[in-house]
Amino acid sequence: MWRSAARRSSQIRRLLSSSASPTGPLATVPGPCIVQKRGNDILNDPWYNKDTAFPLTERDRLGLRGLLPPRVMSFEQQYERFINSYRSLEKNTRGEPDSIVALAKWRILNRLHDRNETLYFRVLIDNIKDFAPIIYTPTVGLVCENYSGLFRRPRGMYFTAKDKGEMMSMIYNWPQEKVDMIVVTDGSRILGLGDLGVQGIGIPIGKLDLYVAAAGINPQKILPVMLDVGTNNEKLLEDNLYLGLRQPRLEGEEYMAIVDEFMEAVHARWPKAVVQFEDFQMKWAFETLERYRNRFCMFNDDVQGTAGVALAGLLGAVRAQGRHLHDFPNQKIVVAGAGSAGIGVLSMAKQEMLRMKSGEGHNQFWVLDKDGLITKDRKDLDPAVARFARGHGPDEIPDLHEGASLVEVVRKVKPHVLLGLSGVGGIFNEEVLRAMKESDSPRPAIFAMSNPTTKAECTPDDVFKHVGENAIFASGSPFSNVSLGNGKTGYANQANNMYLFPGIGLGALLSGARHISDDMLQAAAECLASYITDDEIQKGILFPSVSSIRHITARVGAAVVRAAVAEDLAEGYRTVDPKDLASMSESQTVDYVARNMWYPVYSPLVNNK
Repeated sequence: MWRSAARRSSQIRRLLSSSASPTGPLATVPGPCIVQKRGNDILNDPWYNKDTAFPLTERDRLGLRGLLPPRVMSFEQQYERFINSYRSLEKNTRGEPDSIVALAKWRILNRLHDRNETLYFRVLIDNIKDFAPIIYTPTVGLVCENYSGLFRRPRGMYFTAKDKGEMMSMIYNWPQEKVDMIVVTDGSRILGLGDLGVQGIGIPIGKLDLYVAAAGINPQKILPVMLDVGTNNEKLLEDNLYLGLRQPRLEGEEYMAIVDEFMEAVHARWPKAVVQFEDFQMKWAFETLERYRNRFCMFNDDVQGTAGVALAGLLGAVRAQGRHLHDFPNQKIVVAGAGSAGIGVLSMAKQEMLRMKSGEGHNQFWVLDKDGLITKDRKDLDPAVARFARGHGPDEIPDLHEGASLVEVVRKVKPHVLLGLSGVGGIFNEEVLRAMKESDSPRPAIFAMSNPTTKAECTPDDVFKHVGENAIFASGSPFSNVSLGNGKTGYANQANNMYLFPGIGLGALLSGARHISDDMLQAAAECLASYITDDEIQKGILFPSVSSIRHITARVGAAVVRAAVAEDLAEGYRTVDPKDLASMSESQTVDYVARNMWYPVYSPLVNNK
């Protein structure tokens, strides 16, 4: 599980000597950092604090002599010390309930984050496969549910319904002069857990940690944001520990006025910042996306990020089923879930089908919500969903009526893919999975993409048991691979947004994009899909290892940059203007993206007072 010290030291030396590596810094010796603090003020600042790694010369010039134990430890020794503590925690919590263990792991990482950001992010980058499930899905859902009780140190900013008219001045309370990346939520639909109000701040914090680890965004230039417009969660409103506004959620124009004011304030101070909307309930997810996407550089990860990752998986499934990619428009796809994520996936998949096949083509989707199959007979149908409702034409399957059950639809459609974005744990039960065994494909694909783990539509064990060893499986949360006997493995692919959103945000930032277009998102998804080799695809592997996330992000980011340039949306980044970007080859663009990734190393500190 853990890299040996020798192997890790060797790797770090290699990374330090490689300017083009997506995982390493630009130079072996970082430049000095000017600080306006001394003594305990430095030790209490997680950005500047090096704990016991301050050399004696720095201790003298920063007023630290006598405030630290006398021994000076190297970065590597500090690293080993933390890993040993983490190993001890794992050992001491064996046999405890999963939720207790997960929260204990989150706490030890959070304490390091609060104390020493440089060491925290190095630990995270080097062990991303093991720690991503702790700082992100699935543990982040548990953290959000308990956030009021877990709260120790403020992180990010809170804009509330009580702050109307004050946000333009409030935004200047953030101490950092520059911000590149903002993740904002209103807490209305946290993962599959629903309305968690102000406790949803855990999502932007976790997402931005991944932006640092996966995309190399400088952690001094990130901002997690909570828009607290109230909550309709009665349990939270009655909880004495709840830290948010104790009022029902704002609706309609009152709600939009708060979001409008926030976006204007952000754009006024940081006009080049990329804003990612996260975990807004469906009506506001689509409303805000359409309202802002052509005015600001923003995207909605639940709608567009999920769609991109799902599309990459769907394209991989076509290859795994022994068909040419151009056959994708003929895939029959049953979708359980018509929320923001489901409609986002459907829209991007439909767009890809139309790119491959001119004309409108046939409706290849059968979409279900809690009331069953959605058809044109449904009253008060949301316009976003209406595009995918089944009709009454000659191409329709007989006897599939409005409100038909999931198992009934699967039996009659015999889909190539069953896609779950329902937020309902276990909805792909044994009966549904056995029906998928009769798919028109010899390798049926089942995507259980709802998060967290408890909300997954099924597990890989269920799929390989009831559908068979030829099945293809992917989920939103991490699961272990399944041993099928005879040396065969059933792969539990993780179709997680972390493969895409860091690259989308980084590519938009480094291109200086005015806004994030559909073509930029499509390029990101297609780049991810092409990352997997034919040999891996034949084994049932649809997504790369999370341990390669920086390499993946560099390539995805480069694809986004090139798409922005092609659409004339790029305005350049820092000293790099659009003409420089346009003249780069594909490999040069990857190199450009990789060289602009931040990497955690201690900088020499100099006090100029």
